[in-house]
Amino acid sequence: MKIFKGKSRNIENNNSGVGEIVTKELSGIKLHGEEAVRRLSKKFDNWNPESFRVSEEEIQKAIKTLPETFKDDTRYCQSQVRQFAEAQLETLRGFEKEMQPGVILGQKLIPISSVGAYVPGGRFPIVASVQMSMIPPKVAGVERVIACTPSQKGEGIHPGVLYAMDQAGVDEIYSLGGIQAIGTMAYGIEGIKPVDFIVGPGNAFVAEAKRQVFGQVGIDQIAGPSENLIIADEHADAELVAADIWGQCEHDFNAVTILITTSESFAKSVQEEMKKQIGSLGTREVAEASWEKNGEIILVEDKFEAVKVADDYAIEHVQVQAEDLDFYLENLRNYGSLFLGEETTVTYGDKGIGTNHILPTEKAARYTGGLWIGKFLKTVTYQRCTREASEKLAPIIARQCRYEGMEAHAVTAELREKKFQREKTPSHT
Repeated sequence: MKIFKGKSRNIENNNSGVGEIVTKELSGIKLHGEEAVRRLSKKFDNWNPESFRVSEEEIQKAIKTLPETFKDDTRYCQSQVRQFAEAQLETLRGFEKEMQPGVILGQKLIPISSVGAYVPGGRFPIVASVQMSMIPPKVAGVERVIACTPSQKGEGIHPGVLYAMDQAGVDEIYSLGGIQAIGTMAYGIEGIKPVDFIVGPGNAFVAEAKRQVFGQVGIDQIAGPSENLIIADEHADAELVAADIWGQCEHDFNAVTILITTSESFAKSVQEEMKKQIGSLGTREVAEASWEKNGEIILVEDKFEAVKVADDYAIEHVQVQAEDLDFYLENLRNYGSLFLGEETTVTYGDKGIGTNHILPTEKAARYTGGLWIGKFLKTVTYQRCTREASEKLAPIIARQCRYEGMEAHAVTAELREKKFQREKTPSHT
């Protein structure tokens, strides 16, 4: 392996001080409720409405400002996400099995009761995050899904985001951002009930707030900066690869983009294409800074080394523009979502091909996948026995309990054995 451009990346936590700030503000929300939430909303979003909940009148007013093409496109993307979530749901099922005569064990899938979905504000209205975080829980059967997103420039929720939330079937919409949104969803304030599970990406403060409320509520994951890794050989299209690199880099200054290739001449061609394309890019300042800071080009010997290096990075998105796509599909292990062939791009996954764009970052792909329908379903078990089976099982379990020194546990089993034996003994009265 040779580093053609950049240097090996080490994951670092540069959020010094963020934890202390978040701890302080979450404590304030616990103690003072809405008063603390309003203080933070005014401070960070210049937003202090009479009610943080968005009314139906406000939703309809926003919808009237949107072009029909946007509405059509949003409905299409949401349909794709919904259909994929429904297909995932079809692969899951409960079951009941008689493991031995009279011992019946089972599994049920029960939807979480309430979910809070966070949509970040930032530089762009991230409409796609709405469908990714709010449609899957609805498909899973979650009864109450609420949405929080920051006010844009002190003027309320962006109309496009508001329309997407309405179309997704969200039950409650709140114009709340940052730490105050996460704290409100986790702890509740007057007029807003807490939720059981929080999903969605956000900045360092949102990520840290999610980390700190975990346990009080469940969370999907701790999201870091967006990441993309492209595997390309000499047969790939340098123009497309260059475009995909810039497409990732414009996310923000901390976005990570890596190209792994078996051809040095191809690597040089990609760099030339990148120079051609950057001049007309409206987000040039951010994209160039991101590539300079975090971009890498790595030369490898063959596809086997490409897979090894890619798995070591365990990146959020992996694109493959090379021959033998099935080889990569079969052998790659550590990624959030995989995009095979030049016909697909991370942009499709980001916006609405149907798969979810809330994915593991910072090497979390080593042990988890992204957000999916299963995150909103509790897999619970149950058991029941006939009297005969319980009588047979009791002495075995009792001996196990006594071996561990758990006397009272053993008694619960032994009492049942004795009770069921007595029931079988004829009465002599």
